[in-house]
Amino acid sequence: MLHRPSHPVAATDAQHGDPDWVPDPQFWVPEADVEDTQDYALAFKDVTATTNVRTMIAALIPRSGVGNTLPLILPGASETPATFWALAVANLNAIVFDFIARQKVQSQHLNWFIVEQLPVVPPELADATSFGPKTATEIVREAVLELAYTAGDMAPFAEALGHVDEAGNPLLPFPWNEGRRLRLRAKLDALLFHLYGITDRDAIRHIYSTFPIVERQEQQTYGAYRSRDLALAYLNALTAGHPEAEPTV
Repeated sequence: MLHRPSHPVAATDAQHGDPDWVPDPQFWVPEADVEDTQDYALAFKDVTATTNVRTMIAALIPRSGVGNTLPLILPGASETPATFWALAVANLNAIVFDFIARQKVQSQHLNWFIVEQLPVVPPELADATSFGPKTATEIVREAVLELAYTAGDMAPFAEALGHVDEAGNPLLPFPWNEGRRLRLRAKLDALLFHLYGITDRDAIRHIYSTFPIVERQEQQTYGAYRSRDLALAYLNALTAGHPEAEPTV
């Protein structure tokens, strides 16, 4: 097995489920050298390939020092709303966005000049699009909050989204549940398909077919291409105006 110092051991389910656990950094830098931004930031993985499980991998991370292969997308204004970052991370991780990114990447790096060309959904469109009683922004906010806030170091993000008690303190992190997380990601994928104007089921199936490693892994785990099937089911629920519906897929 190839030894990678920055990837010594994969996180266990128990570690994922511990809100106080954080991975050990490979390197440390003086705190004074860390970019003075808000208490969380949006980062994406620069080293990639179109043959990987996914090409664009983005995440909200707590304020910390990062290397050059983990570029940060920083706020254009000092008071960028937390909902903007929720929409941004959902958009960058959507399967439809990844499908587009794969048409652009020609090396093992997701360079800035490529990222800057990729089409993203304007926040105004998400605000103006409703599925029954909820806007797309509200649906994304709820899903991203649960996906991102699973550890105490992301409490500032939860607080910024208003996930607080009567005293204004952040509520406890959400438990890590792989099945629940798969459903939330599929729901976000379905919503982003809508916002990109892709609702033809055959087109969506084709997009999912271009991620063979994801399909193979899910076939081995679930006996079906579960994320695709869930996304199609959520697409039906959103189209019918039932954003809270839970498919029985």
